[in-house]
Amino acid sequence: MEVVSCSHSCSALHQTPRSGRRLRNSGIDLGHGKTPRPRRNVVLCVGTTRGASNASDSGNVHASRGFYVSDVDAGLRGIPSRKAGEIEKVTIQGLPEGRDSSPISTGFWEWKPKLTVYYEKSGTKNSKAPAVLFLPGFGVGTFHFEKQLKDLGRDHKVWTMDFLGQGMSLPCEDPAPSKVAGEQSDELFWGFGQDSQPWAEELVYSIDLWQNQVQHFVEEVLLGLHCLLSMFLILKFHSLYLLFQVIREPVYIVGNSLGGFVALYFAACNPHLVKGVTLLNATPFWGFLPNPATSPQLSKFFPWAGTFPLPSFVRKLTQAVWQKISDPRSIQDILKQVYADHSTNVDKVFSHIIEITEHPAAAASFASIMFAPRGQISFQEALTRCQRQHIPISLMYGREDPWVRPIWGIKVKQQVPEAPYYEISPAGHCPHDEVPEVINYLLRGWLKNLESDGSVDLPFLEEPSYAEYGVSKELEFVREGSRKSVGVRLYGSKISLWSQLSSFLNTRVSNSRVVSR
Repeated sequence: MEVVSCSHSCSALHQTPRSGRRLRNSGIDLGHGKTPRPRRNVVLCVGTTRGASNASDSGNVHASRGFYVSDVDAGLRGIPSRKAGEIEKVTIQGLPEGRDSSPISTGFWEWKPKLTVYYEKSGTKNSKAPAVLFLPGFGVGTFHFEKQLKDLGRDHKVWTMDFLGQGMSLPCEDPAPSKVAGEQSDELFWGFGQDSQPWAEELVYSIDLWQNQVQHFVEEVLLGLHCLLSMFLILKFHSLYLLFQVIREPVYIVGNSLGGFVALYFAACNPHLVKGVTLLNATPFWGFLPNPATSPQLSKFFPWAGTFPLPSFVRKLTQAVWQKISDPRSIQDILKQVYADHSTNVDKVFSHIIEITEHPAAAASFASIMFAPRGQISFQEALTRCQRQHIPISLMYGREDPWVRPIWGIKVKQQVPEAPYYEISPAGHCPHDEVPEVINYLLRGWLKNLESDGSVDLPFLEEPSYAEYGVSKELEFVREGSRKSVGVRLYGSKISLWSQLSSFLNTRVSNSRVVSR
């Protein structure tokens, strides 16, 4: 397979220039009603030193007085072994800026004929550092992890890629052209012809395809880079065994939403390639139609399951639905739903999504995704397999997610009690983009814990009792010159029915406030 580094997109050959549109009212200032100020208590603040020049300095701790929290907030968080009204505040690093950021490079990887995967990488010069692969959610792409590439790339090898049929991994040719092959197509929608191209005859943008894509990407791209070094060692030491050992180095994988499901699925099927999995508001289900491999008889009742070309009734339905969901106003409304903090600047995300929708293959790819069958194994089965293979799992969920509610994260925590589960508020469906400072801080701690074989404590687990009963803290950081504070609750291994109910009710209240703004 060919790996091509480049600075441009193949999609640029057939799509309009990068959209210059910006999300209207990107601040999304929808008005906030004033509430009575609760009584405040002075608390002891313990935190890391501000202004640290690199990630390794984040362990320096200082204490001060003068921060305040309300009795109501502290009561809701249920902090163990502390007086009512007290909560620990930890100062963490903000995002690096300018030259302090790790540079990002891009590339295209031709996995199969006409199926080219776009990817981005950072920190690959950190040869002794662990590799981390980020998988995006549905409808977005590599751009959603820019803040992780620039920050975590300073001390890790960081990768991300677009799933086939999404982002910049959309096809460069029409999979089912309406015109005669060889003629230039000026159709608004690709994939709406009567016959599919030979390379697209069995193409379905399914979760099975994406799992397979990730597997080959890890084997041929991430681990293939180590092959260059191993070849040198082979010439020097003539050791084929050494080549095998170098190529088979596993990676950490982090997935948001759909990417979380794919990450877990990939780990369950390829435990030898995975060091650990982090789920960021992972969707626990994907696909509606039965899988032909697991339900052959039932799948016969569904003659079309996402292949090309699209049937005529699907083409008409797709055109009508696509016109609605690709409208900039619809995209703006969705972003308002999934980002809990409406002061978050989502102009770049909005612009990238608009650009994707303008690709001529986007509508047919969307139809294929929606009608693709379920995976061969469910989210639950994938989780069970990972647990059986002793694959480390961590959970980091935004509490105000209107789609994947925290109860789903708690269910995973109940099945895998040893998995640390961090509930972040305010944060919605995409905590890595909304509060990247917090996610990067937690990820660094989790990676250090695993790489040190447990000699470095997980974030928040400085006291043994927290592992059993949990703890809540306020993480403070500076963003664009302003101080921000985010609450994080680490659930212990003992999760009571009241904890589940409390989380559910708090989420309902938070979401209702967002809607009413």
